[in-house]
Amino acid sequence: MIVEVHALEVFGRHGVSESERRDGQTFLFDVEVEVDEPQDDSIDATVDYRAVRDLVRQVSDARTYVLLEKLAVAVADALMADLPLRSAHVRVRKPGVSWAEWTGATVERP
Repeated sequence: MIVEVHALEVFGRHGVSESERRDGQTFLFDVEVEVDEPQDDSIDATVDYRAVRDLVRQVSDARTYVLLEKLAVAVADALMADLPLRSAHVRVRKPGVSWAEWTGATVERP
């Protein structure tokens, strides 16, 4: 069973340049996590989408990252550590780049 949260907007102070880290910007997170199929129709039988959202925000707020790659890894590792998941697929996108629609980094954890 795949649980998905796409285009989660999170403000963060990440980037290569000092101005990106100082001024901050909005990042988009696409998260797909694999969970066991729920045995009943209860939020306790699966992963709450809000828990995924909250963990992404916590990781982004906890520190500044120069590389999107390291931010994606930190989010995926936190999801795997804190939630009952089989796997996690995390993409971090930085929209509004002057020479592309967005740039990003993606990581998967078994």
